[in-house]
Amino acid sequence: MNHTGSIDRRPSPSPWRVATICGMASYVDASTIVSTGIALVIYQQSIGVTPNQIGILSGVLTLGIGLGALLGGRLGDRFGRRNVFIATMGLIAIGIAFLVFGTSFYLLLAGIVLSGFGTGADLPVSLATISEAATDKNRGAMIGLSAVLWSVGVLVSVTLAIFAGGWGHLGGQVLFGQIGVVTLIVLICRVGIPESQMWSEAREERLGGTHTIRADKARARDLLRTPYFVPFAVLLVFYALTNVASNTNGQFGTYLAVNVAHISVQMNSLIGFLTLPIYIGLGLVFMRIVDQKNRMLYFTVGSVSLILAYAVPAAFGFTVTTIIIMNVLSAIGGAFAFEGILKVWAQESFPTLLRSSAQGAIFAVGRMAAAGLAFFTPAIAAASFRGLYWGLTIIVAIGLTAAWVTFRRVERTQFTIEQELDPEIESPRDVPGTAVL
Repeated sequence: MNHTGSIDRRPSPSPWRVATICGMASYVDASTIVSTGIALVIYQQSIGVTPNQIGILSGVLTLGIGLGALLGGRLGDRFGRRNVFIATMGLIAIGIAFLVFGTSFYLLLAGIVLSGFGTGADLPVSLATISEAATDKNRGAMIGLSAVLWSVGVLVSVTLAIFAGGWGHLGGQVLFGQIGVVTLIVLICRVGIPESQMWSEAREERLGGTHTIRADKARARDLLRTPYFVPFAVLLVFYALTNVASNTNGQFGTYLAVNVAHISVQMNSLIGFLTLPIYIGLGLVFMRIVDQKNRMLYFTVGSVSLILAYAVPAAFGFTVTTIIIMNVLSAIGGAFAFEGILKVWAQESFPTLLRSSAQGAIFAVGRMAAAGLAFFTPAIAAASFRGLYWGLTIIVAIGLTAAWVTFRRVERTQFTIEQELDPEIESPRDVPGTAVL
């Protein structure tokens, strides 16, 4: 929709092109988190960033992503997906520039705030754009692509760290610099993507007084009412608990490997490099099965693997062997029982003008919960890193159980419900069937 309120009539790119360009938000998100965790350890050695400052910067990054998701999600529902996902890429680029060229704690803090907020604001609107360009036959797969791109972002960061980890300050600049280059490329590509047609139609119906589900269900308080409250609350719990654990590994995995297992940045990055292809391969498997009836079976297998991933270092300590085992189990669990399936459920559970808002709130709570722990993770790890990982094991199990109980028998999505109850709406989307959870 343009500034006059009419639907954007520019030719739409192919859905998979939209999925790739918008899905790069997940690449930037993952690469920013992992690169920050590695680069700050390098900066600790090159410009004197202290362990406490690493904790503050890591916590601020996660908090910024959470606050950005909350605000960006709501803005995306009210003012359009396109306006938000273009502005956020510009904000990320500015923040990354501070992280590349900053040599003091306060310049790094400014970069962390801008890049974190921009990344968080981008995620819910980009995912909503992808899901609204898809059909019931490929929506899960297209959302799954963003999870694959997330793991590619991690892979690129750890690969660079293998070579740049020993370069001193330049190594940290290289890690952050590649994010800046990718961000600028994505920004240029996104200029050619028009506004989501589904959002534009819903917005036009609402402004014109047409009473449809997608036009009437637009107030944030509707998320606290039937039928949206239960999936909203469960996804909040599921993501908050699993993301606290994932964020701890992402931001502090290098820190713990260096300071607890006493291995080098390069060695830890090499372990990640060798195990991440498993994650990417399983992510491609997820794309093939996520739109099928048996996806909950894969979720169950992933859940068991994810719980064991955190239990292994808790039980046997931090060594090269346990780090490898943890990474492999995390790859299996992360592919089938973490952000990929969360993003699919978040698309399917909420109506058009609440889709971005709901996701933004879910991401915000998850990232803020992780931020709260990140501020204290170095201190907790110093007191008892095994206690830290036993705690992560327990909360991951709770989150996964809540999701399994709630979504194992859900069969109809909001996309099909809107079509069934608003049959007078003509839609260019092919929605012939019902995606089964």
